[in-house]
Amino acid sequence: MARSRRNPKPLDAQRLEELALAYVARFATTRAKLEDYLARKLRERGWQGEGQPPVSSLAEKFETAGYIDDAVYARAKAGSLLRRGYGMRRVDQALGFAGVDEEVREEVSASEGEKRKAALTQARKRRFGPFGVEPPDRARREKQIAAMLRAGHAMDHVVLLLDAPSAEAAQEWADDCEDED
Repeated sequence: MARSRRNPKPLDAQRLEELALAYVARFATTRAKLEDYLARKLRERGWQGEGQPPVSSLAEKFETAGYIDDAVYARAKAGSLLRRGYGMRRVDQALGFAGVDEEVREEVSASEGEKRKAALTQARKRRFGPFGVEPPDRARREKQIAAMLRAGHAMDHVVLLLDAPSAEAAQEWADDCEDED
């Protein structure tokens, strides 16, 4: 016999705040993502409280209390993506999707050295260019370039990295910029 799903009770102000608190306790998030989450919960369950649901005032309250901070989230997310080998274009895209303002995204923009290290990480991880087993033919090289561009790296970085004569030369290229940062 199939179980019938019960419709959950509509939300009131107290339950909405409890949901928001549980969400920020579990996930690193931005104000926009919290507001989206609460709006989705309201669509799913409905509103039983008085007046309009206090979504934006609740998000503001959590921001003032320090439970959410877009700048901290942006620094952590950007650092994580760069360490995984993604380029700044992809990092900026992820932060924009999370609702981080453009000025905050500019503040967390990577230095030239960080961009080079991210490209090096991607090439090493995917065994592109000098990290490959054998030199790529033209078609494989084009696929490697396309993959690096999709990962958000600049074309000049991609070409310089994939054309490096050895893994040591690629590492030197990435380390060469550290003094300038």
